[in-house]
Amino acid sequence: MARRNSKMSENLKMEIAKELGVYDQVKKDGGWENVSSKTCGNIVSKAIEIANKAVE
Repeated sequence: MARRNSKMSENLKMEIAKELGVYDQVKKDGGWENVSSKTCGNIVSKAIEIANKAVE
């Protein structure tokens, strides 16, 4: 069952997915279901990195 209470905006996820080269897969599949856990972890790590830079 997919989580629906995401704390990360869809826009941010899409921007990071583009940067990591998985945006086409997400767009083609119509969602995040087929994105690997490792890739999702990389997206979260990148979002944390961006947030930390914003705080500095």
